[in-house]
Amino acid sequence: MFKLRCLIFGCIIIFIQNAIGDLNFPKNFVFGVATAAYQIEGAWNESGKSESNWDHRTHFHPEQIKDHLNGDIACDSYHKLDEDLRLIRDLGVHSYRFSLSWARILPDGFSNRINQDGIRYYNELIDGLIAYNITPLVTIYHYEHPQALQELGGWSNPLMIDWFVDYARVAFELFGDRVKMWITFNEPHVFCEIYTKSEMSHGHVPYLCAYTVLKAHAKTYHMYKKEYFFRQHGEIGIVLDIEWYQPKTNTTEDIQAAIRAYEFDVGLFANPIFAKNGDYPTVVKERIAYMSALQNFSQSRLPQLTSREIKTIQGAADFLGVNYYTTYLVSESNSTSLESTYDTDVHVNLEGDPSWPGSETVWLKDFPIGIYNLLMFIKVQYDNPKVYITENGFSVIDMQDDARIHYSQGCLEYISKAIEDGCNIVSYYVWSLMDNFQWLSGYSEHFGLYHVNFSDPNRTRTPRASVSWYKNFIKSQKSKWQYIG
Repeated sequence: MFKLRCLIFGCIIIFIQNAIGDLNFPKNFVFGVATAAYQIEGAWNESGKSESNWDHRTHFHPEQIKDHLNGDIACDSYHKLDEDLRLIRDLGVHSYRFSLSWARILPDGFSNRINQDGIRYYNELIDGLIAYNITPLVTIYHYEHPQALQELGGWSNPLMIDWFVDYARVAFELFGDRVKMWITFNEPHVFCEIYTKSEMSHGHVPYLCAYTVLKAHAKTYHMYKKEYFFRQHGEIGIVLDIEWYQPKTNTTEDIQAAIRAYEFDVGLFANPIFAKNGDYPTVVKERIAYMSALQNFSQSRLPQLTSREIKTIQGAADFLGVNYYTTYLVSESNSTSLESTYDTDVHVNLEGDPSWPGSETVWLKDFPIGIYNLLMFIKVQYDNPKVYITENGFSVIDMQDDARIHYSQGCLEYISKAIEDGCNIVSYYVWSLMDNFQWLSGYSEHFGLYHVNFSDPNRTRTPRASVSWYKNFIKSQKSKWQYIG
């Protein structure tokens, strides 16, 4: 497997240089658009909703947010539901991906008290989408949970497994008659590693979190299949943030660094669920054990999966959700630090090629070939799973957002080519419907097809040029499907 993967990382760039022809997506391919609860809803303490971990973080540690702002109002989508439904309808998309707020549905974190106004809000959203013939894709967990659970340890506490399963059961019970596509977790690598860097002992926290999340995902998956599938017939998967990690050079060191970057950021979660052998990637287990020994820990900081847990987690997904944004050039780090951190464990440098067109945010580059490389790699690595591309977008503040259109067009061209070359890709969602609170970046990044004026109390939405472009693109594919019958 190591030799095969080195060949893929080193050589895939060779056979994707052919010119892209006409885009032909399969009939009934799903085009959608995505958002997430904390980023757009606002109404942070209204109608029975409790404080979430992100409410708490932005209120008590605003210095962690680039512009020191928060999601208290955000896009005010909680109060502008009808308007947002019209925006989604007018785009002509087939599906809308959104997330539920755990703190809005179960304010205490536990299923013994359900907030009926939260249920009303999501029922109205789901029913409104269906009335417009738009399929809901629902993310159960998108970075946020009640602060009360964070004070009990959050995802470092294994009791979160059962608390999450209880929360998911409430969602299945109350919305599953209409929702047929479910995501358990959005980007666990991000909330387990990147968003825990301010916490103590973060050399342990990412792996405790990963261990808990994998078990919570698998338990939820099996619960759904046992208790709800026979009458709801839905699909349930997980979403991972997966960039393409390209070796900076053809040296063995940089190829190994690219493999290591992928396996830590993606394989830590994907391998136990989608790989034939299950369990964590070997390079992850060996590297953390090695660094833990150097740091004088009595055992590895990565909790081991038992054979029973491996069996339970393996195959526990109907699809893999892929959030792709950019490509990184990866090289071996020259750091000699023995600090107990995730970054020390991974031991790589990530950078973009300065020749690639950039966005308004430093990390995001327009290199659409990367998504093809990634999709072909997933096909080989995980035996061609069903893939939902659940997020893909570009940050541009301009209303005549040519750079966003160029990026999206390029990504769709290479997705089309990946499908032509055998990848099992069934949907594509633009991030995002509108500008919103972009977590640690606050409102400094602009991923919205619709511009939102955050200085206006009405949070006015204005279409960028990409609205017309995406609408026309979807129409063009529909007309092809009608032509071929």
